Amino acid sequence: MNTLLEHLTGLHTLTDQVIAADFLNTAKSGVRNYAMAVTEAGTPEIKAMLTKQLDEAIDTHERISTYMIERGWYHPWNIQDQLSMDLQNIQTALQAPTL
Repeated sequence: MNTLLEHLTGLHTLTDQVIAADFLNTAKSGVRNYAMAVTEAGTPEIKAMLTKQLDEAIDTHERISTYMIERGWYHPWNIQDQLSMDLQNIQTALQAPTL
């Protein structure tokens, strides 16, 4: 987004890091939901379809995780660094205006 437009709309505080973190959390939720749905599938065809969707959701999660790790935005193996990063993201999100 254009810098002037970001400031006019108040979205300059919504960083790529915050957007990626939200996307990662959404992907995690999708993986959980598909995994649960697979266990509840009523037919082999539905189970196969949901399993395919689960595999794609896992792949999406991995791609987002890798993207964030490469940029230093996600520290899945260092809880203290990740907690600090999460707190920063929370503060950024809380400062973003509501539209």
